[in-house]
Amino acid sequence: MAETALALPGRTSRRVRVTASVTVVVAVALAVLVVPPLAQLDEQAVDLAAKLRPPSLAHPFGTDDVGRDLLLRCVYGLRVSLLVGLVAALTATVVGTATGALAGAFGGWPDRIVMRVVDTLSSVPHLLLGIFIVAMFRPGVWPVIISVALTHWISTARIVRSEVLSLRTRPFIDAAVSGGASRTRVVVRHLLPGVLPQAGLAAVLMVPHAMWHESALSFLGLGLPAHQASLGNLVQSARGSLLAGDWWPTLFPGLFLIIPTLALAGLAGAWRDRINPRRKSELML
Repeated sequence: MAETALALPGRTSRRVRVTASVTVVVAVALAVLVVPPLAQLDEQAVDLAAKLRPPSLAHPFGTDDVGRDLLLRCVYGLRVSLLVGLVAALTATVVGTATGALAGAFGGWPDRIVMRVVDTLSSVPHLLLGIFIVAMFRPGVWPVIISVALTHWISTARIVRSEVLSLRTRPFIDAAVSGGASRTRVVVRHLLPGVLPQAGLAAVLMVPHAMWHESALSFLGLGLPAHQASLGNLVQSARGSLLAGDWWPTLFPGLFLIIPTLALAGLAGAWRDRINPRRKSELML
């Protein structure tokens, strides 16, 4: 009875967190999909007569240093950051899953080569390697996506490889090999389906991580062009206003970055606890 009584508050708290995360994710999806078509407003429209106005009914989030509506700019910035995060996370997951599955399935020298490459790339900080990659291109969405994808497949490859090595010891794999199944068939029909839940979870966990990297690169002036709305660009352009005492150009883009990423991380955490409750730390990226 005591154990049950202690477990109930934990379940209730977890249910509240999941509900709040789902609500935020749904609201974000509706905002980025519905607001721009319905608003029919130019988020780049400049109105110097209305610059740096505090939040009001006309401008709920206020205006920036050239009079642009900050709410609309935040929605467009979140739209871009989500696009970068989703595409980069999907690309990194595909690359990491394929690499980890092949390394774990074949073993031997292919596994050793792949893991040495993974160890070498892991020794370099993600942000530093990302800066090096985007510096070779002009500022834009695709260089940022490529940069984030190429620096974030490593964790997925390690997770998938460890799962494949674990699956290889299962009796059904021995039965398939004894029945004459080729190595390729074993990988495609038995090993890959077994690691898909872990790979999907890694992709969801990677989305907020990729959004933060895009914002960091844009904040440093190496990501998206300065005129394009992204959450990193909005925070970077608001630094001067913050020093002058105008808090809203920095606060609202920051909240648009923090709250959705926390919601996505909360959903991923609930998924992680459901599919693998005993090894919560293994899938942290």
